[in-house]
Amino acid sequence: MCGITGWVSFHTDARRHTPVIEAMTAALAPRGPDAAGTWLGEHAALGHRRLAVIDLEGGAQPMSAPRPAARPGDETSATVLTYSGEVYNHHELRAELRRRGHTFRTRSDTEVVLRAYEQWGAGVADHLEGMFAFAVWDERRQRLLLVRDRLGVKPLYWARIGGGIAFASEPKALFAHPEITPRVDADGLREAYSLLFSTGTTLWSGVREVAPGGLLTLDRGGLTERLYWQLEARPHTDDQPGTVERIAELVGHAARTQLDADVPRCSLLSGGLDSTVLTALLAGELRRREGPDARIRSYAVDYSDQAEQFTGDVLRTGHDTPYATEAGAYIGTDHATVVLDPRDLLDPEHRRAVVAARDSPIGVGDMDTSLYLLFGRIREHSTVALSGEAADEVFGGYPWFHDPRALAARTFPWLLVTGDEAAMPLNPGLAATLRIAEFRADAYRDALAAVPHTEGETPEEHRQREMQHLSLTRWLRQLLHRKDRLSMAQGLEVRVPYCDHRLVEYAFNTPWALKSHDGREKSLLRAVGTGLAPASVLWRAKNHYPATHHPDYNRGLQAMARDALDAHHGQVRELADENVVKSCLATPPDALSWGHRLRLERVVDLALWLDDHRPEISL
Repeated sequence: MCGITGWVSFHTDARRHTPVIEAMTAALAPRGPDAAGTWLGEHAALGHRRLAVIDLEGGAQPMSAPRPAARPGDETSATVLTYSGEVYNHHELRAELRRRGHTFRTRSDTEVVLRAYEQWGAGVADHLEGMFAFAVWDERRQRLLLVRDRLGVKPLYWARIGGGIAFASEPKALFAHPEITPRVDADGLREAYSLLFSTGTTLWSGVREVAPGGLLTLDRGGLTERLYWQLEARPHTDDQPGTVERIAELVGHAARTQLDADVPRCSLLSGGLDSTVLTALLAGELRRREGPDARIRSYAVDYSDQAEQFTGDVLRTGHDTPYATEAGAYIGTDHATVVLDPRDLLDPEHRRAVVAARDSPIGVGDMDTSLYLLFGRIREHSTVALSGEAADEVFGGYPWFHDPRALAARTFPWLLVTGDEAAMPLNPGLAATLRIAEFRADAYRDALAAVPHTEGETPEEHRQREMQHLSLTRWLRQLLHRKDRLSMAQGLEVRVPYCDHRLVEYAFNTPWALKSHDGREKSLLRAVGTGLAPASVLWRAKNHYPATHHPDYNRGLQAMARDALDAHHGQVRELADENVVKSCLATPPDALSWGHRLRLERVVDLALWLDDHRPEISL
């Protein structure tokens, strides 16, 4: 896993601007603590920060493949790659490319991607399986190609500059380019505070994302974007036993292939169904490869105030730690619980690091900070972690798949769970300008229009397909964004096997009756997990990421929010509703609800974001 950046401009000689590409690359240093590299040509500059995971000695980037000169004395052109992510089928692709006459200097998957581009050009993406974002500069064709993986696990942003575009894994690297300013307008604030998680436009004016499953090409003829992959509706012909068998094959294949690494690996084991099934499959594969005594590390997170008495809330009905411990013992992992002091979540430097990593004020406060701290502790022992992200979207695990109220509502389903409590309370004048309700209504109509269907769907199947498409293409986006930014800020690579596109495609087209055949959520994954997880975990209700309820944290959060209101010469008050915030501040610390807390978190993070990024805001 790495950070990539660069630019192409047909109006300037990039070789005269070495300090610019070096500054852009340096902005991504946490994503790649092991090495840095740049490449400059006449019209292109590419940068790379490396987190070494496969072929530690041979995978340096940017990686180039010079072309032989047509005649003695001719300049050779080159194909140059800067690449982030993992291609899990690189062994198979290497063998195929060798049969086609390609030779290799390294064992890295990076070189496989480079040679695959030489073989298939812009069609390279169709041959890759994994999570990735990369840029190829083809000197001979004078063409830039940007590619992002199918589910959007790895981020890739771009912005126009004179004569071309700049690109990066994170917006902060774009802002190191002299032609790109951190600017926010009303459209960006709508995207940020509507909680709709669309792809394309971003919080930042002029900064866009390459779409999941998308590619962008730039040459002297102009810029084009297209999708090489998207979810399609297809008939499902397998019966229930056949469906369970196929799901088991797909989940097992994803787990096996994603265990490949030349560095220490571990699993994130919360004690829920998703992470337990995945950890069991990983542990079994590791024993198959390395012998019966091989054990994978597994990690859970907890808070010191929960050890003696768990405190539940609207999103959490049980304490994770006992289930995670039981699951680790059942599977046979080297399990550890990382116990955090709730007061550490108030450390201004931790909070500032999280906001800087996100390039956004929109997060979930203490849960983001605790995840950042958890990843830091894990990084002391492991470089790669595997996570159960996306199982709820793939297998129908969220409440909105099963709640008649959510199924009947004509809006994004998570808004019925989070409501406006999850959004920052907006200054009334700003709220009138943004008109979030109208924006949501328009976006919902557009989102439904993009959902594919098959002929003959029942009303229930039709609605469930809508719900799953919204969850996979919208809600999952912010979860993957959060996991990538906070893990890479600690130099930790997190892999997400449930995002394997073949598994996603198959599950998306599996009828709802099969997805809920045992009367519960995630029936198919539970069937696959029989024998892999203890019964207590198999039938446990869904629990969200844990949060602290320590009164000291609540008191500290209120103090930080009070200071935030006075930050930046009143700019926070211009964006946030001061009366709502003051109401939350007047609430006794031990009576703060989830909604109260989240509103305060938003205001604290807003002040930190304004201080860190100093954006130009124009409304």
